Amino acid sequence: MRDSFPALATTVTGTGPGLLLAHGATGSIEGNFAPVVPALAAAHTVVAPDYPGSGGTPVAATPLGLDELTDAVVDSAVRHGIERFAVLGFSLGTLVAVRAAVRHPERVTALVLTAGFARPDDHLLGLLPGWRAEEPPALRPHVDLIPSLDITGDLPEVAVPTLVVATTSDSMVLPAGSRALAAGIRGAQYTEIDSDHVVMVERPEEWLKPVLGFLQSLPLSEVPSEVREGEGR
Repeated sequence: MRDSFPALATTVTGTGPGLLLAHGATGSIEGNFAPVVPALAAAHTVVAPDYPGSGGTPVAATPLGLDELTDAVVDSAVRHGIERFAVLGFSLGTLVAVRAAVRHPERVTALVLTAGFARPDDHLLGLLPGWRAEEPPALRPHVDLIPSLDITGDLPEVAVPTLVVATTSDSMVLPAGSRALAAGIRGAQYTEIDSDHVVMVERPEEWLKPVLGFLQSLPLSEVPSEVREGEGR
């Protein structure tokens, strides 16, 4: 990782198998996942990093790249003693999650992909100029990353249990994006929720039901004893 890419500000909560969160573009752990973290942490060690420019993470000195962002997200778990983990990605975070499973197969045990896509469609690309103009400078690199993204070739390489959650009333990422993820990943489970984009905020209980059910069906992972609830840096 280049020196210009900062270590991600990360909190760790809960106990149990590792669960690494990957938030959306211009979002944050607080903004995307706050309503559901307590339920996730009830049975998992939840690792929650913020991307450069979000939360307490400084802006990167160079433009974002998917591989570099993915490696930083994975490193946020490893730095806290979590060697193996499921990755729960939302929106841009679904691409981070898939790339993590391909680049770090020795670490990733499962994927949960919510409101995601393999590459941006014309609808999403059309939203980017207005979206970028509304964001503070620190978050504009998130938007600038999107046009270059394409993980279509990664999907057949995913070899871990996967749950895809589509948001069928999504005004930003159309549900066709989630359907393409499910179709491209062998054995992926698929479910739909009638929600706009940030389903974890809009319909947290409805989202938690399939997600927790899926996570509870996975084999237990060893949790290092040195990781304690509330640890973060």
